[in-house]
Amino acid sequence: MNAHDAHRLNILLYLDNELRGQELEYLLAHLDNCPDCRRLLEEERALSNLFHRTRPLYTAPEPLRARIAAAAGPAAALGNKPERKPERLLRFGWQSARRSGFRWVALAAMIIVVVLGLTLLPTVVRHAEAATFIDTAVTTHHSYQENQLPLEIRSSSPEAVTAWFAGKVPFQFRLPSSQSLPGGHPAYALTGARLIKFKNENAALVTYQMKAETISLLVASDKFAVAAGGDEIRSGKLTFHYNIRAELNVITWSTHGITYALVSSIHGSAQHSCLVCHQSMADQSVFK
Repeated sequence: MNAHDAHRLNILLYLDNELRGQELEYLLAHLDNCPDCRRLLEEERALSNLFHRTRPLYTAPEPLRARIAAAAGPAAALGNKPERKPERLLRFGWQSARRSGFRWVALAAMIIVVVLGLTLLPTVVRHAEAATFIDTAVTTHHSYQENQLPLEIRSSSPEAVTAWFAGKVPFQFRLPSSQSLPGGHPAYALTGARLIKFKNENAALVTYQMKAETISLLVASDKFAVAAGGDEIRSGKLTFHYNIRAELNVITWSTHGITYALVSSIHGSAQHSCLVCHQSMADQSVFK
């Protein structure tokens, strides 16, 4: 059993409230530093919630249960008698058929629940993966603000930052040129970038400053990062997902094989928030 298998077992125990003492403290400390295990925790929690929400399609009323119990009594007693009267045989057969019918109904209900669960499972897992990407973006944003993630390149040149990432990440993207407000002042200022790990793959962290506000843009391949859930707004061919985490606004979307997470405390229109990277979008004219 490797380390991840051990953590998987502890995560299942944790979800069942059966983890105690040092093992619980160790798991919580590990989750703070392991994005993979946090993703596994969210997937297992989503699957557990799905199963807990499933219920029988109906519950037999008490009178019906009493009738079935009463019917089972005489039928069981027949085994101790050498002879069975015809009417008892007929009644026993009818009762057996009726009980079999209830078993088939229960089986059919169970099959329906399983089919629905398998149908919904991909959606549940997708939303759990999207939550993992959002949590990573928020954690990274906080770490940068607390000076725990120093920039590996400090530059206000989009071209320089774009060139620095070439060959370092498993995707290609181009930073837009800095935009200006009507008065001629830059709407935001590029401050730099660095590499981070997401699901053991390189991802790009790009940082901006808009007056006193810090903006971070986490960029990863859509093979590993998912944009889903939250309040959805469509713009052209793109779907933006709006979430709030730890009092931060997070906007995620995917396009051209790349998934983005824009994190800031800026309150305003979606167009204002997306100004940072609108030139990378397929429908960039909407945001000009």
